[in-house]
Order: sequence, then C-alpha cells, then structure tokens
Amino acid sequence: MTFRAHILGAAAGGGLPQWNCGCENCDLARAGDIPSQTQSSLAVTGDGKTWAVLNASPDIRQQFAATPALHPTDLRKLSLASVLVTNGDIDHIAGLLVLREMQPFTLFATPGIHDVLAQNPIFDALNSAVVTRQTIALEEPFTLAPQLTATLFPVPGKVPLYLEGEEVQTDLIGDQTVGVKLETSDKTAFYIPGCAAMTDDLRARLTGADLLFFDGTLWQDDEMIRARLGQKTGARMGHMSMSGPAGSIAAFADMGITQKLFVHMNNTNPVLRPASDEKAQAEAAGWIVGQDGMEIT
Repeated sequence: MTFRAHILGAAAGGGLPQWNCGCENCDLARAGDIPSQTQSSLAVTGDGKTWAVLNASPDIRQQFAATPALHPTDLRKLSLASVLVTNGDIDHIAGLLVLREMQPFTLFATPGIHDVLAQNPIFDALNSAVVTRQTIALEEPFTLAPQLTATLFPVPGKVPLYLEGEEVQTDLIGDQTVGVKLETSDKTAFYIPGCAAMTDDLRARLTGADLLFFDGTLWQDDEMIRARLGQKTGARMGHMSMSGPAGSIAAFADMGITQKLFVHMNNTNPVLRPASDEKAQAEAAGWIVGQDGMEIT
C-alpha cells in the first residue's frame, strides 16, 4: 500500500498567469520564463488505483487532462472515488460544475459548506441520482478512498468573499474553513490550503506529521499592496504569510514535520520564480514550493 499525493494545482485563485494581471510573475509565466500554475487542488490515493480530489478548482478539466492517473479507463469510467471541499471559496468549488457530466462520485463537505452549495441552485447540475452529497462532522474519521481515512478539523479562517458582510472575522473557528488529516496504515499527512493563524491546537495536531501541504498564499502580509494590485493584507484575506515572525516558516520551524510543501500561492508570490531569493529562503527552511504535477509518494 502506497500513499500518493499529486498536486493538480499549486496556485491560489486566479492561477498563474491570472487572466487580467500584468504583474511580474504573470508576465514571466506568459512568456514561458517561469512555470504556469493552475488553481488550488490536490489528488490523493491510498491504494495507488482509486483517487480522491481535494478541492475542485475552476481548472479541473485541464488538471485531469494533465494527470494520466485520472484519465478514463473505459467509456465514462475513471478512478475517481470522491471530491472533498475544504471551504466555499470560488477557487475550490467552481470546478464542481465541470464535473456535472453524469460521473458518479461522493462529494464530501462539512454541514456549513454543504449549506453554501445548497443555497446556489446552479450546483444542482450535479445530479443527485449520480453524485452523493455526504455531510461530514468535524473530528469524525471517514473513508475518503480505499485504504485512505480522512478527518476534517477546523482551522482559523473566514467565510468566502461573496458571503462577507460589513464586518469580517478572519480567524473564525468552525466548519467554514477546514483542514484535512489523511491516514494510511502507517503514515499521516495534512492538507491545509487556507489558514489565518497558528493556534496551540493546530500546533499540537500537526507536530511530527509525515507530510504537510500548507497555505502559501503570500510571501509577506502587505504583498498585494506593495504590488499595487489590491488594498487587502494577507491577514485580511484569512491567510498566514510565509515570512516574518508570525509567518508559517517561523511557526513550523520546530514541529518535526518530515516533508512540508507550500500550495495555494498567489500570483504575486516571489517564490513562484525558481531563481528568487525568497524561494531559496523557503527551501533553506526545509520547505518545498509546490508546483503543478508534483507528486509525493
């Protein structure tokens, strides 16, 4: 039995290049000078045969086409057991609409996230006679795919942008933003593409893990402001930054995690440039900068 995790998309919402962005990274990606990246998604398997997809990005058609393990094996048959979404963000649920062509799978989510989907009738395109929507309670282990157990747990975050009100709490603890614990018979991995802060509970949970995929949205908190591409900090968007005393590199420095990968990186993040000083700093601290197509076994 071999656990495999395949990064379908390493970028945050908008991907790299983002369609309407002329920042340095996007221009370099368009020119082919740095690798392009699709939007946040991860495929995992516990038996090497049947897969689960964590977060359905708007790029999921392209991602499946680029991943032979997810190609059809017969007429309208492929090795997809389930899809799990970790929040209601557009870059994590819009791909569900691409999966509407009468393909059986189980759609896992928390009650809060299922409510978000149920409130928008466009998601009824996923025929309920074919796609089973299964509600998963926090801290309750369940079978995500053969020989692969998952458990959802709360991480600090916020509601999706399109559900924000006048006042926004960016460090909500509940079922609107979750991490995923993945277990085989002898290994433990975690997938957390969105996280606003390190907490004592999260530190205790993750210490000593075999593998971690973690929120790498921004290098520094005011990155988008400095780039003249927005007025929001990373903290306002509900994401830890990589650098700084409160950043993820510092937070995870002494937690004994065997392999650490950044995913969900915004198009402005300098670590997306292979020769950047920031990427070198992240790697020197023991991190791998995730990339589309990268697979961890």
